[in-house]
Amino acid sequence: MAPGESNLQTLLSSLEPILHNDLFVFHTIPHTTIADTTANLATLQPHLLFQEAEGTTVVVTREHADEHGFTDYVFPCRMITISVHSSLEAVGLIAAISAKLKDVGVSANVVSGFYHDHIFVPDGKEEVAVQALRDLAREG
Repeated sequence: MAPGESNLQTLLSSLEPILHNDLFVFHTIPHTTIADTTANLATLQPHLLFQEAEGTTVVVTREHADEHGFTDYVFPCRMITISVHSSLEAVGLIAAISAKLKDVGVSANVVSGFYHDHIFVPDGKEEVAVQALRDLAREG
């Protein structure tokens, strides 16, 4: 069993969203140029790297994307971290979060880290998303 909380009711009732100040963007790097970019990872400071068949997805702050000359990034967004240490094997947390955000009309791109789940929501929708997550915790 993976470490962290797996009981859905406990997860929901202890759900505390933390809104980060930075504006993030999604970018893709073709496999043919990933070696060049890898040398600059220290300055790029990616929050997410995920290799797909078509290229490597990179989530970085817009500031770092601009500094590295990435001009074709998409989805300016804000990151909300769920502070509870959820198990990677927990069932239903992401579904409950997604359903709640759907109900208030906010799209969400969710990333599960080892300790926490992180939700990327469109810039300008972050306050609605945070309030919805706080409501979900009260309902939990």
